[in-house]
Amino acid sequence: MKILIIEDEAKIANSLKKGLQQESYAVDIALDGLTGYDMAGSENYDVILLDLMLPGMDGMQVCSKLRKEKVNTPILMLTAKAEIDNKVEGLNLGADDYLSKPFAFEELLARIKALSRRPSQSTGLVLTANNLSLDTVTYKVKRNGKSIKLSKKEFALLNYLLRNKGAIVTKNQIIQNVWNFDADVLPNTVEVYVGYLRNKIDKKFPNMKPMIKTLRGFGYRID
Repeated sequence: MKILIIEDEAKIANSLKKGLQQESYAVDIALDGLTGYDMAGSENYDVILLDLMLPGMDGMQVCSKLRKEKVNTPILMLTAKAEIDNKVEGLNLGADDYLSKPFAFEELLARIKALSRRPSQSTGLVLTANNLSLDTVTYKVKRNGKSIKLSKKEFALLNYLLRNKGAIVTKNQIIQNVWNFDADVLPNTVEVYVGYLRNKIDKKFPNMKPMIKTLRGFGYRID
């Protein structure tokens, strides 16, 4: 799952990024409204955390322009302004939720999970394929009832594959959705992590049909 933080206070943005990465999210940061607007319109994100007071283009403008351009990524507005008028204006412009600063990280995390579970953005709390399951809330992965321990990046990769079950995803799509925007990731890195994942969900179950398929020249698919 990939999140965009549009926040001009670098200390806050980096603190949120660190906390969210510890929860297995891929996170990008934009420190002004114009950059955030460009990133939100050109990259695929599961949730956008949008500060209200931003240089270049404020949060209300960013939200309004994205919605006018049919960018439907869930937007959680973050602001020190707790007045009801600001909340109403933001929601009327297309924001999905509103959180006033200061806030507890646990509440932010709960709101992000709630937004990502909405039908238009997610297939549910537990993603499945055949006898493999991944719980997006408890982070538990099982195959045929047996628990599988994954690293954070392996979990994020499996999450992305399962959200696109039955579809071919390219290495570039995986890089864009599993790693941060500024991460220096090569296609070979994707191959390495797919190999790690195969070792845990396929090779440890030799009597079962392999889950991850490689379509040479195209990408990967999980059924």
